[in-house]
Amino acid sequence: MAANDYYQQKPLPDPTYPPTGYSGAGQPASSSYSTYSGPPPSYTSQPPPKANQPSPSPFDTPFDDHVYPASTHQSPYPSQNQLNDIPLQPQGQGRHSPNKDPEMQDHVYEAPKRKKSRKARVRMGELGMLGSSDKKIPWVVYLFTVIQVAVFVGELVKNGTATGSPIQTSPFNPMIGPSPYILINMGARFVPCMHNVKGIQDSDITIHWPCPDTKTLDPNAPSQKCTLSDLCGFGGVPEPAYNSSGTMDQKPEPNQWFRFIVPMFLHAGLIHIGFNLLLQLTLGRDMEKSIGSIRFFLVYISAGIFGFVMGGNFAATGIASTGASGSLFGVIALTLLDLLYSWKDRVSPVKDLLLIFLDIAISFVLGLLPGLDNFSHIGGFLMGLALGICLLHSPNSLRRRIGEDTTYAQVNNGMLSQGTAPPFFKNPVGFFKGRKPLWWAWWFIRAGALVLVFVVFILLLNNFYVYHKTCSWCKYLSCLPVNNWCETGNLQITKNQSA
Repeated sequence: MAANDYYQQKPLPDPTYPPTGYSGAGQPASSSYSTYSGPPPSYTSQPPPKANQPSPSPFDTPFDDHVYPASTHQSPYPSQNQLNDIPLQPQGQGRHSPNKDPEMQDHVYEAPKRKKSRKARVRMGELGMLGSSDKKIPWVVYLFTVIQVAVFVGELVKNGTATGSPIQTSPFNPMIGPSPYILINMGARFVPCMHNVKGIQDSDITIHWPCPDTKTLDPNAPSQKCTLSDLCGFGGVPEPAYNSSGTMDQKPEPNQWFRFIVPMFLHAGLIHIGFNLLLQLTLGRDMEKSIGSIRFFLVYISAGIFGFVMGGNFAATGIASTGASGSLFGVIALTLLDLLYSWKDRVSPVKDLLLIFLDIAISFVLGLLPGLDNFSHIGGFLMGLALGICLLHSPNSLRRRIGEDTTYAQVNNGMLSQGTAPPFFKNPVGFFKGRKPLWWAWWFIRAGALVLVFVVFILLLNNFYVYHKTCSWCKYLSCLPVNNWCETGNLQITKNQSA
Protein backbone atom coordinates (compact mmCIF):
# COMPACT_ATOMS: atom_id res chain seq x y z
CA MET A 1 0.00 0.00 0.00
CA ALA A 2 1.39 3.36 -0.94
CA ALA A 3 1.97 5.99 1.71
CA ASN A 4 -0.72 8.30 0.38
CA ASP A 5 -3.34 5.59 0.93
CA TYR A 6 -3.18 6.33 4.65
CA TYR A 7 -5.25 9.40 4.03
CA GLN A 8 -7.90 7.58 1.96
CA GLN A 9 -9.04 4.89 4.44
CA LYS A 10 -12.70 4.46 5.32
CA PRO A 11 -13.66 5.46 8.84
CA LEU A 12 -13.23 2.66 11.37
CA PRO A 13 -16.16 1.60 13.54
CA ASP A 14 -16.63 2.60 17.10
CA PRO A 15 -13.50 1.56 19.01
CA THR A 16 -15.58 0.02 21.83
CA TYR A 17 -14.60 -3.62 22.05
CA PRO A 18 -16.45 -5.89 21.52
CA PRO A 19 -18.70 -3.83 19.23
CA THR A 20 -22.16 -3.16 20.40
CA GLY A 21 -24.78 -5.30 18.74
CA TYR A 22 -22.41 -7.95 17.50
CA SER A 23 -24.03 -11.36 17.91
CA GLY A 24 -21.20 -13.74 17.10
CA ALA A 25 -19.67 -14.99 13.88
CA GLY A 26 -22.69 -13.97 11.86
CA GLN A 27 -23.80 -10.59 10.64
CA PRO A 28 -24.22 -7.58 12.96
CA ALA A 29 -27.45 -7.63 14.95
CA SER A 30 -28.10 -3.90 14.95
CA SER A 31 -28.15 -1.17 12.41
CA SER A 32 -25.31 0.66 14.15
CA TYR A 33 -22.98 -1.07 11.68
CA SER A 34 -24.90 -0.13 8.62
CA THR A 35 -21.90 1.84 7.30
CA TYR A 36 -19.56 -1.12 7.60
CA SER A 37 -19.68 -3.17 4.40
CA GLY A 38 -16.62 -5.39 4.78
CA PRO A 39 -16.44 -9.02 5.88
CA PRO A 40 -16.96 -9.86 9.53
CA PRO A 41 -13.96 -9.15 11.69
CA SER A 42 -11.97 -12.02 13.07
CA TYR A 43 -10.75 -12.09 16.65
CA THR A 44 -7.98 -13.91 18.35
CA SER A 45 -7.31 -14.90 21.88
CA GLN A 46 -5.62 -11.56 22.52
CA PRO A 47 -7.34 -9.89 25.52
CA PRO A 48 -9.46 -6.93 24.54
CA PRO A 49 -8.22 -3.44 25.31
CA LYS A 50 -9.76 -1.25 27.89
CA ALA A 51 -12.99 0.47 27.07
CA ASN A 52 -12.90 3.83 25.34
CA GLN A 53 -9.21 3.43 24.46
CA PRO A 54 -8.59 5.11 21.07
CA SER A 55 -7.35 3.09 18.15
CA PRO A 56 -3.61 3.58 17.67
CA SER A 57 -2.49 5.45 14.61
CA PRO A 58 -0.60 3.41 12.03
CA PHE A 59 2.12 6.08 12.23
CA ASP A 60 2.77 5.17 15.91
CA THR A 61 3.14 1.42 15.53
CA PRO A 62 6.41 -0.39 15.01
CA PHE A 63 5.23 -1.38 11.55
CA ASP A 64 3.81 1.91 10.53
CA ASP A 65 4.54 1.27 6.88
CA HIS A 66 2.71 -2.07 6.96
CA VAL A 67 -0.77 -0.76 7.67
CA TYR A 68 -3.83 -2.91 7.84
CA PRO A 69 -6.37 -2.79 5.04
CA ALA A 70 -9.14 -0.29 5.61
CA SER A 71 -11.72 -2.73 4.22
CA THR A 72 -11.30 -5.19 7.11
CA HIS A 73 -11.90 -4.77 10.77
CA GLN A 74 -9.03 -6.46 12.54
CA SER A 75 -7.78 -5.85 15.99
CA PRO A 76 -5.16 -3.10 16.12
CA TYR A 77 -3.31 -5.25 18.68
CA PRO A 78 -1.97 -8.36 16.91
CA SER A 79 -0.98 -11.39 18.88
CA GLN A 80 2.61 -12.44 19.48
CA ASN A 81 2.27 -15.15 16.86
CA GLN A 82 1.08 -12.58 14.37
CA LEU A 83 4.03 -10.36 15.15
CA ASN A 84 6.43 -13.21 14.54
CA ASP A 85 4.66 -14.11 11.32
CA ILE A 86 5.06 -10.62 9.80
CA PRO A 87 7.92 -10.87 7.28
CA LEU A 88 10.42 -8.05 6.83
CA GLN A 89 9.81 -8.38 3.09
CA PRO A 90 6.64 -9.89 1.62
CA GLN A 91 7.13 -13.25 0.00
CA GLY A 92 7.31 -13.07 -3.74
CA GLN A 93 8.09 -9.36 -3.65
CA GLY A 94 11.87 -9.57 -3.46
CA ARG A 95 14.27 -7.68 -5.63
CA HIS A 96 14.48 -10.49 -8.18
CA SER A 97 10.82 -11.47 -8.07
CA PRO A 98 8.99 -11.18 -11.38
CA ASN A 99 5.86 -10.03 -9.58
CA LYS A 100 6.85 -6.57 -8.38
CA ASP A 101 4.10 -4.32 -7.17
CA PRO A 102 5.36 -0.79 -6.37
CA GLU A 103 2.70 -0.34 -3.73
CA MET A 104 3.72 -3.54 -1.98
CA GLN A 105 7.41 -2.59 -1.94
CA ASP A 106 7.25 0.91 -0.60
CA HIS A 107 8.06 -0.39 2.86
CA VAL A 108 11.40 -1.84 1.75
CA TYR A 109 14.17 0.68 2.33
CA GLU A 110 17.82 0.52 1.47
CA ALA A 111 20.32 1.78 3.99
CA PRO A 112 21.85 5.09 2.86
CA LYS A 113 25.40 4.89 1.67
CA ARG A 114 27.84 6.55 4.00
CA LYS A 115 30.58 8.74 2.72
CA LYS A 116 34.03 7.37 3.05
CA SER A 117 35.79 8.89 5.98
CA ARG A 118 39.07 10.69 5.45
CA LYS A 119 42.06 8.50 6.04
CA ALA A 120 43.87 9.05 9.27
CA ARG A 121 47.22 9.34 7.52
CA VAL A 122 48.13 11.19 4.36
CA ARG A 123 50.01 9.19 1.79
CA MET A 124 52.74 10.36 -0.57
CA GLY A 125 51.47 12.67 -3.28
CA GLU A 126 48.39 13.76 -1.31
CA LEU A 127 47.73 17.15 0.23
CA GLY A 128 47.42 17.06 4.00
CA MET A 129 46.00 20.46 4.98
CA LEU A 130 42.71 20.29 6.79
CA GLY A 131 40.04 20.95 4.21
CA SER A 132 42.18 19.86 1.25
CA SER A 133 39.73 17.03 0.52
CA ASP A 134 37.20 19.58 -0.76
CA LYS A 135 37.42 19.26 -4.53
CA LYS A 136 36.85 22.32 -6.67
CA ILE A 137 37.14 22.81 -10.43
CA PRO A 138 40.65 24.15 -11.27
CA TRP A 139 39.50 26.91 -13.60
CA VAL A 140 42.78 28.85 -13.44
CA VAL A 141 44.94 25.87 -14.41
CA TYR A 142 42.69 24.95 -17.31
CA LEU A 143 42.40 28.54 -18.56
CA PHE A 144 46.13 29.27 -18.34
CA THR A 145 46.96 25.95 -19.98
CA VAL A 146 44.73 26.76 -22.96
CA ILE A 147 46.26 30.24 -23.28
CA GLN A 148 49.84 28.94 -23.05
CA VAL A 149 49.26 26.26 -25.67
CA ALA A 150 47.59 28.77 -28.00
CA VAL A 151 50.45 31.26 -27.56
CA PHE A 152 53.05 28.55 -28.23
CA VAL A 153 51.28 27.63 -31.45
CA GLY A 154 51.38 31.34 -32.35
CA GLU A 155 55.14 31.37 -31.70
CA LEU A 156 55.69 28.48 -34.11
CA VAL A 157 53.49 30.09 -36.75
CA LYS A 158 55.28 33.44 -36.47
CA ASN A 159 58.71 31.80 -36.57
CA GLY A 160 57.69 29.77 -39.61
CA THR A 161 56.35 32.87 -41.36
CA ALA A 162 59.47 34.91 -40.60
CA THR A 163 62.20 32.32 -41.15
CA GLY A 164 60.55 29.56 -43.19
CA SER A 165 60.74 27.02 -40.36
CA PRO A 166 58.55 26.74 -37.24
CA ILE A 167 61.63 26.05 -35.09
CA GLN A 168 65.09 27.57 -35.05
CA THR A 169 67.52 25.39 -36.99
CA SER A 170 70.64 27.59 -37.37
CA PRO A 171 71.82 27.17 -34.72
CA PHE A 172 69.43 24.43 -33.60
CA ASN A 173 67.25 25.30 -30.63
CA PRO A 174 67.67 22.39 -28.14
CA MET A 175 64.24 23.19 -26.70
CA ILE A 176 62.72 22.60 -30.17
CA GLY A 177 61.15 26.00 -30.50
CA PRO A 178 61.37 29.43 -32.11
CA SER A 179 64.38 31.73 -32.14
CA PRO A 180 65.01 34.01 -29.15
CA TYR A 181 64.47 37.05 -31.39
CA ILE A 182 60.92 35.95 -32.14
CA LEU A 183 60.37 35.51 -28.39
CA ILE A 184 61.73 38.99 -27.68
CA ASN A 185 59.48 40.46 -30.34
CA MET A 186 56.48 38.65 -28.75
CA GLY A 187 57.11 39.90 -25.21
CA ALA A 188 59.88 37.91 -23.51
CA ARG A 189 61.61 39.62 -20.62
CA PHE A 190 64.46 41.45 -22.29
CA VAL A 191 66.07 44.17 -20.20
CA PRO A 192 67.12 46.56 -23.06
CA CYS A 193 63.42 46.90 -23.93
CA MET A 194 62.55 47.85 -20.34
CA HIS A 195 65.02 50.46 -19.13
CA ASN A 196 68.37 52.13 -19.87
CA VAL A 197 71.25 49.65 -19.90
CA LYS A 198 74.90 50.45 -19.43
CA GLY A 199 76.73 49.98 -22.70
CA ILE A 200 73.67 50.80 -24.81
CA GLN A 201 72.27 54.19 -23.90
CA ASP A 202 75.76 55.57 -23.15
CA SER A 203 77.36 54.03 -26.27
CA ASP A 204 78.97 56.41 -28.75
CA ILE A 205 78.74 53.89 -31.60
CA THR A 206 75.66 52.77 -33.44
CA ILE A 207 74.49 49.31 -32.39
CA HIS A 208 72.82 47.03 -34.90
CA TRP A 209 70.32 44.59 -33.44
CA PRO A 210 69.16 41.24 -34.84
CA CYS A 211 65.87 41.38 -36.70
CA PRO A 212 63.05 39.10 -35.55
CA ASP A 213 63.25 37.20 -38.87
CA THR A 214 66.99 36.58 -38.66
CA LYS A 215 68.18 33.14 -39.81
CA THR A 216 71.86 33.45 -39.00
CA LEU A 217 74.17 34.79 -36.31
CA ASP A 218 76.49 36.43 -38.83
CA PRO A 219 76.81 40.06 -37.63
CA ASN A 220 77.28 41.26 -41.22
CA ALA A 221 74.08 39.67 -42.51
CA PRO A 222 71.26 42.07 -43.48
CA SER A 223 68.98 40.45 -40.92
CA GLN A 224 71.37 41.65 -38.20
CA LYS A 225 70.88 45.34 -38.95
CA CYS A 226 67.62 46.25 -37.24
CA THR A 227 67.07 48.87 -34.56
CA LEU A 228 66.30 48.15 -30.93
CA SER A 229 62.79 49.39 -31.57
CA ASP A 230 62.35 46.83 -34.37
CA LEU A 231 63.48 44.01 -32.13
CA CYS A 232 61.33 44.99 -29.15
CA GLY A 233 58.15 45.53 -31.14
CA PHE A 234 54.85 46.55 -29.47
CA GLY A 235 55.10 50.03 -30.97
CA GLY A 236 58.84 50.31 -30.44
CA VAL A 237 60.99 52.00 -27.79
CA PRO A 238 63.00 55.23 -27.78
CA GLU A 239 66.25 54.75 -29.68
CA PRO A 240 69.54 55.39 -27.88
CA ALA A 241 71.43 58.52 -28.96
CA TYR A 242 74.58 56.61 -29.98
CA ASN A 243 76.84 59.67 -29.69
CA SER A 244 79.28 61.17 -27.27
CA SER A 245 76.46 62.83 -25.36
CA GLY A 246 74.73 59.55 -24.60
CA THR A 247 74.32 58.89 -20.90
CA MET A 248 72.54 56.43 -18.62
CA ASP A 249 70.11 59.22 -17.77
CA GLN A 250 68.79 59.45 -21.32
CA LYS A 251 65.08 60.32 -21.42
CA PRO A 252 62.69 58.95 -22.36
CA GLU A 253 63.97 55.47 -21.72
CA PRO A 254 62.49 52.12 -22.75
CA ASN A 255 59.68 51.09 -20.43
CA GLN A 256 57.90 47.96 -21.64
CA TRP A 257 56.92 46.98 -18.11
CA PHE A 258 54.47 44.32 -19.31
CA ARG A 259 57.48 42.08 -19.98
CA PHE A 260 57.25 41.08 -16.30
CA ILE A 261 53.84 39.49 -17.00
CA VAL A 262 53.63 38.35 -20.64
CA PRO A 263 56.56 35.87 -20.44
CA MET A 264 54.50 33.60 -18.17
CA PHE A 265 52.55 32.58 -21.27
CA LEU A 266 55.57 32.23 -23.61
CA HIS A 267 57.83 29.18 -23.83
CA ALA A 268 61.19 28.56 -25.47
CA GLY A 269 60.24 25.25 -27.07
CA LEU A 270 58.27 22.03 -27.03
CA ILE A 271 60.39 20.50 -24.26
CA HIS A 272 60.04 23.65 -22.17
CA ILE A 273 56.26 23.86 -22.37
CA GLY A 274 55.90 20.08 -22.06
CA PHE A 275 57.63 19.91 -18.67
CA ASN A 276 55.84 23.00 -17.40
CA LEU A 277 52.38 21.76 -18.40
CA LEU A 278 53.09 18.33 -16.90
CA LEU A 279 53.75 19.94 -13.53
CA GLN A 280 50.92 22.44 -13.94
CA LEU A 281 48.28 19.83 -14.79
CA THR A 282 49.24 17.55 -11.90
CA LEU A 283 50.64 19.41 -8.91
CA GLY A 284 49.11 22.75 -9.85
CA ARG A 285 45.67 21.27 -10.55
CA ASP A 286 45.55 19.43 -7.22
CA MET A 287 46.66 22.53 -5.35
CA GLU A 288 44.01 24.73 -6.95
CA LYS A 289 41.29 22.14 -6.26
CA SER A 290 42.29 22.21 -2.61
CA ILE A 291 42.79 25.91 -1.87
CA GLY A 292 40.42 27.44 -4.42
CA SER A 293 40.91 29.38 -7.64
CA ILE A 294 41.29 32.84 -6.06
CA ARG A 295 44.14 31.83 -3.75
CA PHE A 296 45.81 29.84 -6.51
CA PHE A 297 45.53 32.70 -8.99
CA LEU A 298 47.16 35.14 -6.56
CA VAL A 299 50.08 32.83 -5.86
CA TYR A 300 50.56 31.83 -9.51
CA ILE A 301 50.61 35.37 -10.89
CA SER A 302 52.57 36.90 -7.99
CA ALA A 303 55.25 34.19 -8.04
CA GLY A 304 55.68 34.55 -11.81
CA ILE A 305 56.01 38.34 -11.68
CA PHE A 306 58.34 38.29 -8.67
CA GLY A 307 60.57 35.73 -10.39
CA PHE A 308 60.91 37.87 -13.52
CA VAL A 309 61.59 40.99 -11.43
CA MET A 310 64.37 39.22 -9.54
CA GLY A 311 65.82 37.91 -12.79
CA GLY A 312 65.69 41.38 -14.30
CA ASN A 313 67.85 42.65 -11.45
CA PHE A 314 70.48 39.90 -11.28
CA ALA A 315 70.40 37.78 -14.46
CA ALA A 316 72.41 38.53 -17.59
CA THR A 317 71.06 41.51 -19.47
CA GLY A 318 71.02 39.73 -22.84
CA ILE A 319 68.84 36.75 -21.80
CA ALA A 320 65.35 36.51 -23.24
CA SER A 321 63.55 34.91 -20.31
CA THR A 322 60.23 33.11 -20.80
CA GLY A 323 58.07 30.41 -19.20
CA ALA A 324 55.85 29.75 -16.22
CA SER A 325 58.66 28.17 -14.21
CA GLY A 326 58.61 30.95 -11.60
CA SER A 327 54.86 30.47 -11.09
CA LEU A 328 55.25 26.71 -10.80
CA PHE A 329 58.05 27.14 -8.25
CA GLY A 330 55.52 29.12 -6.24
CA VAL A 331 53.21 26.09 -6.41
CA ILE A 332 56.07 23.86 -5.25
CA ALA A 333 56.52 26.20 -2.29
CA LEU A 334 52.83 25.72 -1.42
CA THR A 335 53.34 21.96 -1.56
CA LEU A 336 56.27 22.26 0.85
CA LEU A 337 54.15 24.32 3.25
CA ASP A 338 51.37 21.74 3.01
CA LEU A 339 53.84 19.04 4.02
CA LEU A 340 55.11 21.05 6.99
CA TYR A 341 51.57 21.97 8.06
CA SER A 342 50.44 18.33 8.08
CA TRP A 343 53.69 16.68 9.17
CA LYS A 344 52.16 14.61 12.00
CA ASP A 345 49.26 13.47 9.82
CA ARG A 346 51.43 11.84 7.15
CA VAL A 347 52.49 8.25 6.73
CA SER A 348 56.07 9.06 5.70
CA PRO A 349 56.76 12.81 5.94
CA VAL A 350 60.53 12.40 5.55
CA LYS A 351 60.12 10.67 2.18
CA ASP A 352 57.73 13.39 1.05
CA LEU A 353 60.23 16.06 2.07
CA LEU A 354 63.09 14.33 0.24
CA LEU A 355 60.95 14.05 -2.89
CA ILE A 356 60.16 17.78 -2.85
CA PHE A 357 63.81 18.67 -2.27
CA LEU A 358 64.79 16.40 -5.16
CA ASP A 359 62.42 18.24 -7.51
CA ILE A 360 63.78 21.59 -6.37
CA ALA A 361 67.39 20.45 -6.73
CA ILE A 362 66.88 19.11 -10.26
CA SER A 363 65.18 22.30 -11.40
CA PHE A 364 67.84 24.46 -9.76
CA VAL A 365 70.69 22.53 -11.41
CA LEU A 366 69.01 22.82 -14.81
CA GLY A 367 68.75 26.56 -14.20
CA LEU A 368 72.55 26.71 -14.03
CA LEU A 369 72.89 25.82 -17.70
CA PRO A 370 73.88 28.60 -20.13
CA GLY A 371 71.11 30.90 -21.27
CA LEU A 372 68.66 29.89 -18.51
CA ASP A 373 67.45 32.21 -15.76
CA ASN A 374 67.63 30.54 -12.36
CA PHE A 375 66.59 33.75 -10.59
CA SER A 376 63.04 33.31 -11.85
CA HIS A 377 62.94 29.95 -10.09
CA ILE A 378 64.37 31.39 -6.88
CA GLY A 379 62.09 34.43 -6.89
CA GLY A 380 58.98 32.38 -7.63
CA PHE A 381 59.78 29.97 -4.81
CA LEU A 382 60.32 32.76 -2.27
CA MET A 383 57.10 34.50 -3.25
CA GLY A 384 55.23 31.20 -3.03
CA LEU A 385 56.49 30.66 0.53
CA ALA A 386 55.56 34.17 1.65
CA LEU A 387 52.09 34.17 0.09
CA GLY A 388 51.51 30.60 1.20
CA ILE A 389 51.97 31.64 4.83
CA CYS A 390 49.52 34.48 4.26
CA LEU A 391 46.85 32.67 2.25
CA LEU A 392 46.90 29.04 3.37
CA HIS A 393 45.15 27.87 6.50
CA SER A 394 47.16 27.52 9.69
CA PRO A 395 49.12 24.32 10.42
CA ASN A 396 46.89 21.39 11.32
CA SER A 397 48.18 21.08 14.88
CA LEU A 398 47.61 24.78 15.51
CA ARG A 399 44.09 24.69 14.09
CA ARG A 400 43.19 21.80 16.34
CA ARG A 401 44.50 23.62 19.39
CA ILE A 402 42.50 26.76 18.66
CA GLY A 403 39.41 24.80 17.62
CA GLU A 404 39.45 25.85 13.98
CA ASP A 405 39.07 22.48 12.27
CA THR A 406 37.21 23.75 9.21
CA THR A 407 37.64 23.59 5.47
CA TYR A 408 38.49 26.40 3.07
CA ALA A 409 34.76 26.84 2.42
CA GLN A 410 33.61 28.24 5.77
CA VAL A 411 29.98 28.31 4.71
CA ASN A 412 28.25 24.96 4.24
CA ASN A 413 24.85 24.98 2.57
CA GLY A 414 24.39 28.61 3.49
CA MET A 415 25.01 28.01 7.21
CA LEU A 416 28.21 28.62 9.14
CA SER A 417 29.79 25.52 10.61
CA GLN A 418 29.66 25.22 14.36
CA GLY A 419 32.56 27.04 15.97
CA THR A 420 33.48 28.86 12.77
CA ALA A 421 33.91 32.62 12.82
CA PRO A 422 31.93 34.59 10.24
CA PRO A 423 33.80 35.77 7.12
CA PHE A 424 35.74 38.99 7.55
CA PHE A 425 33.93 40.89 4.79
CA LYS A 426 30.49 40.01 6.22
CA ASN A 427 31.25 40.69 9.86
CA PRO A 428 34.67 42.27 10.55
CA VAL A 429 34.02 42.58 14.29
CA GLY A 430 32.74 39.03 14.66
CA PHE A 431 35.71 37.68 12.71
CA PHE A 432 38.16 38.80 15.44
CA LYS A 433 35.84 38.29 18.41
CA GLY A 434 36.81 35.54 20.84
CA ARG A 435 40.04 34.57 19.13
CA LYS A 436 42.70 32.74 21.14
CA PRO A 437 46.24 34.10 21.70
CA LEU A 438 47.76 31.43 19.43
CA TRP A 439 45.49 32.61 16.62
CA TRP A 440 46.67 36.20 17.07
CA ALA A 441 50.34 35.09 17.16
CA TRP A 442 50.00 33.21 13.89
CA TRP A 443 48.23 36.11 12.24
CA PHE A 444 51.07 38.42 13.24
CA ILE A 445 53.44 36.00 11.47
CA ARG A 446 51.19 36.09 8.41
CA ALA A 447 51.08 39.87 8.39
CA GLY A 448 54.85 40.02 8.81
CA ALA A 449 55.40 37.71 5.81
CA LEU A 450 53.09 39.84 3.66
CA VAL A 451 54.80 43.08 4.65
CA LEU A 452 58.26 41.59 4.12
CA VAL A 453 57.58 40.29 0.61
CA PHE A 454 55.86 43.55 -0.35
CA VAL A 455 58.85 45.61 0.82
CA VAL A 456 61.31 43.34 -1.04
CA PHE A 457 59.19 43.61 -4.20
CA ILE A 458 59.21 47.44 -4.04
CA LEU A 459 62.96 47.49 -3.42
CA LEU A 460 63.64 45.23 -6.39
CA LEU A 461 61.48 47.36 -8.69
CA ASN A 462 63.21 50.51 -7.46
CA ASN A 463 66.61 48.96 -8.05
CA PHE A 464 65.59 47.78 -11.52
CA TYR A 465 64.39 51.18 -12.72
CA VAL A 466 66.56 53.59 -10.71
CA TYR A 467 69.74 52.24 -9.13
CA HIS A 468 70.64 49.27 -11.37
CA LYS A 469 72.73 47.77 -8.57
CA THR A 470 73.92 44.17 -8.76
CA CYS A 471 76.37 41.95 -6.91
CA SER A 472 79.49 40.22 -8.16
CA TRP A 473 78.63 36.77 -6.77
CA CYS A 474 74.90 36.68 -7.62
CA LYS A 475 75.57 35.43 -11.14
CA TYR A 476 76.81 32.12 -9.75
CA LEU A 477 73.26 31.35 -8.62
CA SER A 478 72.33 31.09 -12.30
CA CYS A 479 75.47 29.71 -13.94
CA LEU A 480 78.49 27.47 -13.44
CA PRO A 481 81.93 29.10 -13.72
CA VAL A 482 83.11 26.79 -16.53
CA ASN A 483 83.81 27.58 -20.20
CA ASN A 484 82.78 31.21 -19.66
CA TRP A 485 79.18 30.12 -19.05
CA CYS A 486 78.64 33.04 -16.68
CA GLU A 487 79.38 35.44 -19.54
CA THR A 488 76.76 33.87 -21.79
CA GLY A 489 73.81 36.17 -22.15
CA ASN A 490 75.66 39.36 -21.28
CA LEU A 491 75.53 41.97 -24.02
CA GLN A 492 78.87 42.23 -25.77
CA ILE A 493 78.94 45.53 -27.62
CA THR A 494 81.79 45.57 -30.15
CA LYS A 495 82.70 47.64 -33.20
CA ASN A 496 81.60 44.77 -35.44
CA GLN A 497 78.07 45.68 -34.47
CA SER A 498 78.47 49.35 -35.32
CA ALA A 499 77.84 51.01 -38.64
